[in-house]
Amino acid sequence: MRAGLTQEDVAERIGMASEVYGRMERGQMLPRVENLRRLCLVLNVPPHELLGLDPDSFRGAFSWDEVKPRGDDTADVRRLLRRLRKLSTNQVKLLSLIAGAMMNKGKAGKGKK
Repeated sequence: MRAGLTQEDVAERIGMASEVYGRMERGQMLPRVENLRRLCLVLNVPPHELLGLDPDSFRGAFSWDEVKPRGDDTADVRRLLRRLRKLSTNQVKLLSLIAGAMMNKGKAGKGKK
């Protein structure tokens, strides 16, 4: 609304069906990373704002110093932990949301078998 665009306008500009964009806008699905990027550019809004994240609400609430590798971690898990430690708090929060959506999608897929 701030940009003066309709759902159809935004969907067209990011190359998405308006029905899909509507579901995303209603919070029924998260955008893929490339669609989130396009949305940010079209709407001139930072990603944390589009995802409803308040950067001040979780600042300082988490410390990577508390996360220690376990003996049973695979090489992939250790590599992921090293990469996660280099991310900002906002990036970690966004990645957590994406991981949660992936987990929910996996659960939904298992129920269809």
